[in-house]
Amino acid sequence: MPRVICLGEVLIDQIAEDIGVPYEQVSSWKPFFGGAPANVACGLAKLGTPVSLISCVGKDVTGTDLLKQLGAAGVETSGVQVHPESTTREVYVTRDIHGDRSFDRFNGDDKTLFADTLMSAEHLPEHLFADAKFLVLGTLGLSSPQTSRAIGRALKLAEKYFVKVIVDINWRSMFWKNPEQVTTLLPVLLRYIDFLKMTEDEAKLLFRLTSPAAIAQAHSHLEGILITNGDKDCRYYLGEKQGKHAVYPVHSIDTTGAGDAFLAAFIHKIYHRPLTDLLDSKFANDVIGYACAAGALTTLDMGAIASQPSDRQIREFLAMRETK
Repeated sequence: MPRVICLGEVLIDQIAEDIGVPYEQVSSWKPFFGGAPANVACGLAKLGTPVSLISCVGKDVTGTDLLKQLGAAGVETSGVQVHPESTTREVYVTRDIHGDRSFDRFNGDDKTLFADTLMSAEHLPEHLFADAKFLVLGTLGLSSPQTSRAIGRALKLAEKYFVKVIVDINWRSMFWKNPEQVTTLLPVLLRYIDFLKMTEDEAKLLFRLTSPAAIAQAHSHLEGILITNGDKDCRYYLGEKQGKHAVYPVHSIDTTGAGDAFLAAFIHKIYHRPLTDLLDSKFANDVIGYACAAGALTTLDMGAIASQPSDRQIREFLAMRETK
């Protein structure tokens, strides 16, 4: 079967067990396997879609453990590089009283070389692209020259093998030494993108627009645009039509990875149907509803991957709402 390729960082989210306190006052941290592309890959595997991850970890205990966890989650890992002289990244995450997270700092110091910045373009496994349906990536890898080159080669391979490209902006300024670089790199990346997901804040920052249809008008090659906005409506442009879908209110504990679960569910639904089906407004809206349910369910427990729902859980959640 054709597969989905997720490309980018896999790391550890160190999530504060204390809620509503700043980094300095956190008494204990709990480690969770994460990184947006890895989150999406694991979400897809749990939903039953074949998926590979292309990434880079350090030759350390953390990197070795992450590779084992990816395999256990059902993600194919032949494209995960192991860099012998670098460190696998850890991100310290605090939470407010609503479960919304903030990314505070990394392990190591200013001289630490993180493996996710050292992905080798030359070692990308081309055979994975030859039978892939989608390539999924974010923008964090563009912040380092070496991984940026690997992304460039991946986009060329996607073009060569007619693989659709899905990008989640996933803007995190703390990963960038020069955050303003994204304004020059994004136009280059946009040329290769078929489906674009972002938050409303990211749309304002990068496009100065918040309407999916307006962004599509400015970038007519885009086949789909998804704009999430926390606990507010998800707006989308699919099948040449704009729509919106209400989110599902739940009592969130940890919002880490909710957007990644949303994206995994969206890809899972369009993977199994011809993309022309998105011209059907009802199908497009149902796909977004399914994705919104996946995002909501992921916030009910801690960690981006451990809390990801199965297809059955999503369908049962939606069925319960339809009977109310």
